[in-house]
Formats: sequence, C-alpha cells, structure tokens
Amino acid sequence: MSNAFLTRSVRFSASHRYFRPEWSEERNRETFGSCTNAPGHGHNYECVVTVSGPLDHETSMVLDLKVFDRILHDEIANRLDHQHINDAEEEFAYGKTIPTAEALAVFFFQKVAARLPEGVQLYKVRVQEDANLYADCLGPD
Repeated sequence: MSNAFLTRSVRFSASHRYFRPEWSEERNRETFGSCTNAPGHGHNYECVVTVSGPLDHETSMVLDLKVFDRILHDEIANRLDHQHINDAEEEFAYGKTIPTAEALAVFFFQKVAARLPEGVQLYKVRVQEDANLYADCLGPD
C-alpha cells in the first residue's frame, strides 16, 4: 500500500540574534548585517510539518490529529513562543548554533521525528520567518 502525506502547521512568535561572541563586532556585522544588532529581532514564524505513512485500516489516518497537534505544540510552538531563541534553547546559545531558519528546521525535525509513533515518518519541516524567507529540512528518501 502506498504512503499518504499529512501536513499541519503551527505558529509562534520569537526573537533571535545572529552573533558569534568569538568574532569581532566588525566581522559579525559583515557576516550577519543588521541581524547581529543587540538584543535581536523577532518574527512571527510559521512551521509546517509533513509526515507520511500508511493509512490506518480502522481510521484511514496517517496520524491522529490530536497526537500530531500535541507533538507540534510541545516540540515547536510551546517550546519557543514568546522566547528569545538564543536564551531559550542551549543549542542556540551564543557561541553555538546560529538560530537561522535552516538551523531551526533541522532542530525541529530532530525533535518531532523523535516523538512520532512507529510507522509514521517525518517527511519535511518548513520554518517560515516571513512571506519571503523559509527553510526546509527533508527526511531521508
């Protein structure tokens, strides 16, 4: 039987700063532009998550929406809503990973994938900062 795909999105508002403490102010500004300004800047993010799997023979669902929503809220929205990402998550602390859309997509992919029930695969996570900027993290083929 072929797999089906199910997509759900969540929104959250958060701020972040692109900054490497080991770099000079000049190098930070050359690399990150105004995104390095303290204390940071914010976005109204949308995170779109797609899972795949066979349809359950009783419910015709890939994944129960209540379960999917709980995972997305726990691992994405509730984790970072109204937070400064550099302070809220150790992985994005200054001197570690810069909280770009790309890095957030990979981070969320790992968090969501670890919570999915057996037989459901995470296909894609998209983190959209605004109408003109988004990043995708795709799972294995």
